[in-house]
Amino acid sequence: MILFDDAYRGRRVLVTGHTGFKGSWLSMWLARLGADVSGIALDPDTSPSHWDLLGLGIDSRRLDLRNAAALREAVREVRPEVVFHLAAQSLVRRSYRDPLGTWNTNVMGTANLLEACRDVGGLRAVVIATSDKCYQNNEWCWGYRETDPLGGNDPYSASKAATELLAASYRRSFFAGGEAALIATARAGNVIGGGDWSEDRLVPDIVRAIAAGAEVQIRSPRATRPWQHVLEPLSGYLLLGARLLRGDDMFATAWNFGPGPEANLEVATFLEAFAALWPDLRWRAEDMQGPHEAGQLNLDSARARTELGWRPVWEIGEAIERTVAWYRHHATHGLACSENQVDEFEQDAARGDAVWCR
Repeated sequence: MILFDDAYRGRRVLVTGHTGFKGSWLSMWLARLGADVSGIALDPDTSPSHWDLLGLGIDSRRLDLRNAAALREAVREVRPEVVFHLAAQSLVRRSYRDPLGTWNTNVMGTANLLEACRDVGGLRAVVIATSDKCYQNNEWCWGYRETDPLGGNDPYSASKAATELLAASYRRSFFAGGEAALIATARAGNVIGGGDWSEDRLVPDIVRAIAAGAEVQIRSPRATRPWQHVLEPLSGYLLLGARLLRGDDMFATAWNFGPGPEANLEVATFLEAFAALWPDLRWRAEDMQGPHEAGQLNLDSARARTELGWRPVWEIGEAIERTVAWYRHHATHGLACSENQVDEFEQDAARGDAVWCR
């Protein structure tokens, strides 16, 4: 089975944020694809952490993207051919507590990385992960498209919109023409999957409550999100990176990677599906005072489907099932079954004739 046109085999690939939830899954997958993976990130901020459970033997460098000089030196040493930039302050509620840290990490951290990349000979592609929250959210019932206005009420969402503008500026100013690397941005919907223990996220809150034998408190049971398994947008990032490696600049732009409309579920509906698979889940809605969070958020990924040929592999029910299975396996054995789930995902993609799986 050939995955992503075998584009990553033997390539020097840099993943920022490799110790985080999405970054650790991506680093593992890239290593399976035969890439020479290096990572730049802070230490994991949760215990347990998916990164520690995986035990990947890759080049792992611990530094802060806000340290421009140290970052430049690290990138110079790695000499990446491909960069996947996932490092970020990724939590909305934390961004209210630390707005300057969020802006500095998400915007200036990305600027520092792109500055460092300007000095790398042989760099071919850069994929920058932002967020579906980068759009000006009008609480519409239809999905946001790549051409819709950027915005954001909270510091996190606004910082991701600013990161999109930053990436577009660098693409036009410093990475245009000749042998310059191609830069794309990727905006993903809400991801679920094993190995996430972040604060103020639904699935980690559920798992912690089950472990404590407590009810999970739900702030907004009627809020709607585009739920998808973490491997879905990662397959989009990898497919996008492979297209950039071909040197086709039509792909050096912004892309949405989200589920179909059937996966835009209310939080309460998501909880019911989760509880059907793990009956220990008990929850209650509470009027918890706090900063503003979006009530409805949908993503339109039609462009990725038509122009990249990307589409989701697992329906929402399967995504929830794999997520529950991962956490129940960890609760019983203390181990990650991530490798097995990537195997299942690849096999299902092949059966579904996914464009990246031949």
